[in-house]
Amino acid sequence: MSDFNDSMTDVSSDSFWEVGNYKRAVKRVEDGNRLCNDLMNCIHERARIEKAYAQQLTEWAKRWRQLVEKGPQYGTVERAWCALMTEAEKVSDLHLEVKTALMAEDFEKVKNWQKDAYHKQMIGGFKETKEAEDGFRKAQKPWAKKLKEMDGFKKAYHNACKEEKTATSRENSSKLENNNPEAQRKLQEKVEKCQQEVHKSKERYEKSLEELDKMTPQYMENMEQVFDQWQQFEDKRLSFVKDLLLSVKQHLDLSNNHKYKTIYHTLEDTIQGASVQDDLKWFSSNHGPGMSMNWPQFEEWSMDINRTLSRRETKRKPADGITLTGISQTSEQVSKTSSSVSTVEKTPDVSDEETGNPFGGSSTNGNPFEDEDEPSSPEVSVLVRALYEYEGQEQDELSFKAGEEFTKIGLEDEQGWCKGRLMDGTVGLYPANYVQEI
Repeated sequence: MSDFNDSMTDVSSDSFWEVGNYKRAVKRVEDGNRLCNDLMNCIHERARIEKAYAQQLTEWAKRWRQLVEKGPQYGTVERAWCALMTEAEKVSDLHLEVKTALMAEDFEKVKNWQKDAYHKQMIGGFKETKEAEDGFRKAQKPWAKKLKEMDGFKKAYHNACKEEKTATSRENSSKLENNNPEAQRKLQEKVEKCQQEVHKSKERYEKSLEELDKMTPQYMENMEQVFDQWQQFEDKRLSFVKDLLLSVKQHLDLSNNHKYKTIYHTLEDTIQGASVQDDLKWFSSNHGPGMSMNWPQFEEWSMDINRTLSRRETKRKPADGITLTGISQTSEQVSKTSSSVSTVEKTPDVSDEETGNPFGGSSTNGNPFEDEDEPSSPEVSVLVRALYEYEGQEQDELSFKAGEEFTKIGLEDEQGWCKGRLMDGTVGLYPANYVQEI
């Protein structure tokens, strides 16, 4: 039996018909299982790529949408620009769908097919591999046995020929040396005996070869039957892989996805819908000559006109201890003072006669509208840039040019004014909406 097993693995050529060369057909079963694993890894890696690409598109769209919306672009062209980010977000969703389809459908298909097609054994390997090995071995065994027998007869024949040649050479040498007749007779008998052995071994060899030739058709038929069986097994695997790859192609090919086409139709419509003239008109109306303006007009002076309080007057506080309850004006008093107080509430500690002040209170100059210190705003230090030119209207206001930079050192008050310090050290107030922080 050991000699037979040795002959089964003794491969003398690369032909499938040589003993033991069916091993490659058997190995194809295990290769098919490994290829299933490779295919699943391939799909899994592509799914990770789809997911990563979708995430990058989303992050890109978010970042650029914020930049465009906060930037100086405006109008319909801004909407067209933002449409690129909308496209990225929608395409990101589609690639996430591709990732899901690859893993939930294609990956699972391969996994389930592999489980049904290949069955592991307790001692290792696959049931299908053992079945293929047993099938080929059984089909090849009779012919391999006869081949081994024929090889034996061939070897015996070749050895007999070798012996006959050696005996003939010795006989010829003996004749040349004129040895005694008895020695020559023995050598001649040896030659004749070898010639007979050559003839017999040749007949056995030719007969064995003839028998092997007769067995060859049946051997080929049996081997082909087993091979066809595993060809069908491989046909199922190849057909499954082909169909699976077509399924993967359908999931990857977004060009045939109606959602994908709609994204780009919408993008094109949005871009085409941008109107340059409408944007220019909007900018002119909001930031250019199209803006409305309260042009200066001649105004007659009138006592009844409602005088607009200046910024500083709106921030004044009445003197402590004085509450104004009414103001009356006469033509005689107008010439002396702009207003008179008809009713006052004096503090109990100081009399009008002692102070000489008919309005009461502790004012030293008798003016109840004397400026008092304004509450200081919290200290800050922020660099700002002027958007427009401003000319201070009062002594405590700053004057600056558009584009000039200086430092904001106070928070905005209720009237919309801030405190700032110019680069030359000048400190004063300015309109908060005339600048932007840097």
